[in-house]
Amino acid sequence: MKLLITGICGFAGSTIACALQDQRRAGEALTIFGVDNFSRAGSETNRRTLKQRGIKFYHGDLRLAPDLDALPSFDWVIDAAANPSVLAGVDGKTSTRQMLDHNLLSTVNVLELCKRHKAGFILLSTSRVYSIPALAGLPMLEKDGAFTLDFNKPLPGGVSAQGVSEEFSTMPPLSLYGASKLASEFLALEYGEAFGLPVWINRCGLLAGAGQFGRADQGIVSFWINACLRRRPLKYIGFGSHGHQTRDVLHPRDLVPLLFKQFDYHGQPETRIFNFGGGPANSFSLLQLSRWCVERFGEHKIEADPAPRRFDIPWMVMDSNRAGAFWKWLPQTKLAEIFDEVARHAQEHENWLELSADF
Repeated sequence: MKLLITGICGFAGSTIACALQDQRRAGEALTIFGVDNFSRAGSETNRRTLKQRGIKFYHGDLRLAPDLDALPSFDWVIDAAANPSVLAGVDGKTSTRQMLDHNLLSTVNVLELCKRHKAGFILLSTSRVYSIPALAGLPMLEKDGAFTLDFNKPLPGGVSAQGVSEEFSTMPPLSLYGASKLASEFLALEYGEAFGLPVWINRCGLLAGAGQFGRADQGIVSFWINACLRRRPLKYIGFGSHGHQTRDVLHPRDLVPLLFKQFDYHGQPETRIFNFGGGPANSFSLLQLSRWCVERFGEHKIEADPAPRRFDIPWMVMDSNRAGAFWKWLPQTKLAEIFDEVARHAQEHENWLELSADF
């Protein structure tokens, strides 16, 4: 099997490429190659690792269809290329058109390539396709320094103690980033139907692990742990400035057993959209992450900024029960393992923030 990974020099793309190579099945011929345009600070650091593993890399921009013409044929593509910031297109650092070209036009170009090669398509989508007002309106209470659902109050459809399911509202506003990913999902599914291509939509929660590029608006686990270690300024923003906002976290290598199953599947499922997240057991608040960092690195003062930040939500935990039932999938890497892995990487790479966070 020949596999193309877009955004292969990013954290998710490179981690999945290496894990696929490590976990490939006995006797299976698996050729992995990828394409990247190095738009994310720090992504060039993964070139050497990929080269050492014999994973071929092509320098190209998915927004430019001619850049894809030189790529070899392939059986499947894992689309891990995107501008992943929820502030992209509105923060003045990236133009709106540039973000949409990265996240939507690129999807069209890759789908056209799949049509040409009659190849399968797997989109790494996001939990940010779910409605911001609906999420912000969930009844919350604070417990042990983290927001959690208040089950004494009515909850909307698609949310439970297990988290937010695929049935939760995707009505706008989502952010331009979230809308670009939801539109990419629809396009991928339509291409699959129109041209007989196998397509899977994998909505991923917060991803984290060693080597993640961290900034305040993306890669928050890496950013927070590296900043605590280096005694860099940090703030609890909005929501009372206590750091109670809560997310669940997933290591991208935990997707690899699932990906092999998706490559092999030949049936007609009721849905091709699945959530993949760490779930309640792998959820944490910024305050809880700060407490972990204090135990690991010592005290570090966190400033308070009461002003809300655009598109922020208090709580997001992914309900992956559909994936568990259909694919027999569960996340394997525990929260403490992820934190420890990121911390060890931070201690071994003194200038990681300067490299990846544009300090």
